[in-house]
Amino acid sequence: MRLILLGPPGAGKGTQAQHIVERHGVVQLSTGEMLRAAVKAETPVGLKAKDIMASGGLVPDEIVVGIIADRIEEPDAANGFILDGFPRTVPQAEALDRLLESKGISLDVVLELRVDEGALLRRVETRIAEMAARGEPVRADDTPEVLSKRLESYRAQTAPLVDYYSEKRKLATVDGMQSIDAVTEDIKRVLDAVDESEPVRKKAGKPALKKSATKTRAVKTKATRSKAAKSRAAKAKSKPATAAKSAKAKSAKAKVAKAKSAKAKSAKAKSAKAKVAKARAVKKAAPKAKAAAKKAGKAKKQAKKQAKKQVRKQVGKTARKAGARKSATKSAAKVRSKARSKARSKSSAVRNRAAKSVARKVTKKRAKAGKRLTKRR
Repeated sequence: MRLILLGPPGAGKGTQAQHIVERHGVVQLSTGEMLRAAVKAETPVGLKAKDIMASGGLVPDEIVVGIIADRIEEPDAANGFILDGFPRTVPQAEALDRLLESKGISLDVVLELRVDEGALLRRVETRIAEMAARGEPVRADDTPEVLSKRLESYRAQTAPLVDYYSEKRKLATVDGMQSIDAVTEDIKRVLDAVDESEPVRKKAGKPALKKSATKTRAVKTKATRSKAAKSRAAKAKSKPATAAKSAKAKSAKAKVAKAKSAKAKSAKAKSAKAKVAKARAVKKAAPKAKAAAKKAGKAKKQAKKQAKKQVRKQVGKTARKAGARKSATKSAAKVRSKARSKARSKSSAVRNRAAKSVARKVTKKRAKAGKRLTKRR
């Protein structure tokens, strides 16, 4: 079993790849891991990649293809493999086809996990809201902005592979918006169908081609004999025989037209069935998408409530501190006021005593002066 998993970031390719590895006994080949292993083993291709990686450059496609060529020759890849991270572009896919053809093997199937990009972004937002509500740190590369950039890169570079493999009749599409178990079950059905068709493809080899060639020669011989017989019969027969031939030819044409019409109707029926199946899948996925959106909304509201509570607590603390400051200021003002009033009362008492003392002195002086005047008289 040799296959490729296609799908945008977050579609669940890693999870499904593990299920396929366990079920079919194949190996998952990651280009990053293969490059590091080749460099460590110091293979000829690995040494070329080492110099490029050391200088910070991108490893060319031909080197990556060479590493894949070495890796699929190892014993653990005898049962097959899943390519992870390669090919990413149409030129890489063409190079891979040439490699496999040179080894006399081919891909069995290319599985596309089709998902709604909007739903992926909502999943990330929900996960971030839940992590924030739990007080967990959020990774810098796990944000809607980063995911949007990765999705844009996927659409520009990797999405054209869907059309490429579809034209080669290697593509099988699975609805990735279902639950993990449902996606796993759909992939299982696709791969089981591939396994069932494998013996048929093996039988359709050189012996079958020889039989078809023998049949073709026999048909040609019969056709030659038939032509000779017809020419002799044409000479012997008159115009009615020609009319009968014409009628037979018309009947044959009518049969061909009828067969073509039946094929066209069958193709239309298949297309209609596919559309109905797609509509059912979309309808089936709609409640799950709504449920996910509701969960995201609830998580968002919860996060907002907690944020408001924290703000209220902070405001309350600040208000209490401000109240304490105001009360302290008021008490200090009262103390100062009391001190001032005491000081004023003391000073007024001192002034009153001084005035009384002065008055007494003046009175005494006046009395003495009066006594002097009386004596003189």
